[in-house]
Amino acid sequence: MKPRMTAAAAVFVCLVTLPTRGDNLPDAVEHPMVERYPGQELRWQAIDNYREFRLPVGPVTGYRHIDDWLETQGRVTRTFYALEGSGRTWSEVYLNYRGAFAAEGFEILAEGSSEDRKGPAVGGRQWLEIYLRTNPAGTGGEVNTLAAGSSTSGGQGAFVATRDRAAGPVYVVVTVEQHAADYIGTLVDIVEVERAETGLVAVDAEAIGRDLEEKGRVVLDGLYFDFDSPTLQPRSAEALGNIARYLDANPAQTFYVVGHTDSRGSLGYNRELSQARAQAVVDALVNDHGVARERLDAAGVGPLVPVFSNADDAGRERNRRVELVERL
Repeated sequence: MKPRMTAAAAVFVCLVTLPTRGDNLPDAVEHPMVERYPGQELRWQAIDNYREFRLPVGPVTGYRHIDDWLETQGRVTRTFYALEGSGRTWSEVYLNYRGAFAAEGFEILAEGSSEDRKGPAVGGRQWLEIYLRTNPAGTGGEVNTLAAGSSTSGGQGAFVATRDRAAGPVYVVVTVEQHAADYIGTLVDIVEVERAETGLVAVDAEAIGRDLEEKGRVVLDGLYFDFDSPTLQPRSAEALGNIARYLDANPAQTFYVVGHTDSRGSLGYNRELSQARAQAVVDALVNDHGVARERLDAAGVGPLVPVFSNADDAGRERNRRVELVERL
């Protein structure tokens, strides 16, 4: 099932557009996720700190129409590169970008390529025209040559990909086209979506059941501990009550309560802390809510099962968690 995000009204702020011809534009910022193909020149760039952006993840289905879109919003960086007189083909450039993003863990959501650029498939001329019309690049800039290749030009291809991060998902659309025999254009669009802050709303019984059915486990949002301690804070009461209600409604089920930490500190210390926090949750459910102790087993795995990188604060925060895991 493809991920979907709710679109809000478009808000455009802090737009930076750099249509100047030539490489090394004075204010251009090469996106850290992109390593350009050897010999390419950066010819155009536009950056929106926040905007709505639509990603086509299906083929053309009617006149100037695509049915399947991903609605996103966030920081958008659009960069156009030109490769002239290199002797390379568009397919070499296309496959290089696709391979590079796949190697970085991006999931390909849609892709297609064509030598004759005809037809309604993803990556074809019609698809690209609709994509650029939906997310216009403005009236200036070499980027607008993308949908206007000459009759003697070669093929083109495009892919849409995504990767999850602790700070929020990233989406990328890369389009490569042989504009002329000695000219290959590449547009790289990157959308960085900021994830909503988690843990502010306690997990509810319905969400517990849904995640357990789909994944066999659920992160118990709304549990708060004193710093570097297994002591549950009073504001955890709502989450504990919701967990207990789910357990009461499903008396035949048994679970592991599993504590997780980030990677700071020693492995031994973190495993002890995660075990103690899991046990504190079990004790609260048993002592304060009447859950049968034999239904719950506490376990602590410390930093051994991260869901995101521990290299930054956002990742470490997401890795510190307690989960309810189905015990069969």
